[in-house]
Amino acid sequence: MASEPNAEVTPVAAGGPWHLAWRRLRRNRVALGFLGLFALIVVFVLAAPLWANEVAHTGPNATHTLEKIEVNGERREVVTREGKPIGPVWLGASGKFFLGADGRLGRDEMVRLMYGGRISLFIGFASALITTVLATILGLLSGYNRGWTDTVISRTMDVIWAFPVMLLAIALGLVLAVGGLQIGPLHISGSSIWIPILIIGCVSVPYIARPLRGQVLSLREKEFVEAAAAQGAGPLRVMFGELLPNLWSTIIVFFTLTIANNMLLEAALSFLGVGVQPPGTSWGTMIAGGFELLTSAPLLTIIPGTMILLTVLSVNVFGDGLRDALDPNSKLRLEAHAGLAAPEGTAV
Repeated sequence: MASEPNAEVTPVAAGGPWHLAWRRLRRNRVALGFLGLFALIVVFVLAAPLWANEVAHTGPNATHTLEKIEVNGERREVVTREGKPIGPVWLGASGKFFLGADGRLGRDEMVRLMYGGRISLFIGFASALITTVLATILGLLSGYNRGWTDTVISRTMDVIWAFPVMLLAIALGLVLAVGGLQIGPLHISGSSIWIPILIIGCVSVPYIARPLRGQVLSLREKEFVEAAAAQGAGPLRVMFGELLPNLWSTIIVFFTLTIANNMLLEAALSFLGVGVQPPGTSWGTMIAGGFELLTSAPLLTIIPGTMILLTVLSVNVFGDGLRDALDPNSKLRLEAHAGLAAPEGTAV
């Protein structure tokens, strides 16, 4: 029987859904390119101890206010009497003060940039992990159990949702920065980086929990859930053994995009003084420290701001590409080299 000229034939490709997702992602060169950029940024910040010990010979918090360095045979003050720090010396001082010094303390800006990136990335990853875990648990409990469980969780999420994220995070940051956080026998000081991690991780939960709840409400009506319940599976087994595997693609995409959003929130909180506390350094605190010298030393603000821009952009673009690859409704474009050809007489 001949095929209709305009009929669309979708050949069944080999491999499971994860293999198909990898094939789609592999064709997205833009997403892979920005993933490579993010990998370079990670390598850059992880090399901070190597640069500090072998090149700059200083730490992120070491001050050099009264020191002088030799730049191309000329002795120059790290910080002038007027309080202006030395600018980038590139290779003129054998790697020392490669990007200049900060503010009035004369700390090496390159070393601070690398160590600050480690803290910014750690806060982004850790807070995104907390957000994703809490949102997944709450979404499963709310969507599967419904009833009063759904009512309590949903209304709590609505209350958090009603507050502007920035204002809520600032309020919590101000309170916890003074007295710290006491959780049973565990005490977290106000200067610990775990304070902004917990704040950012908690205030972002509703933005993931609500979409996951909607998916769980849809999945719980499927036949495989009814079959598992008929075989005697309890609620926990159904939620984490049947429903959770069907949410992994959505959770992974949310996790990558949340990293970028949480890094931006951390930078904003640190800029306002309620995020990372001294002597800790992040890209947000570097922007705040360089803001008062914006006219005389603009690179103190531009450089960490550019690093935040590149990191967030790379994570967001890769997250969008990952979302497209994991979308079961996206069509896999078949190339001739894939070895799958349409039947004879079928339009491709």
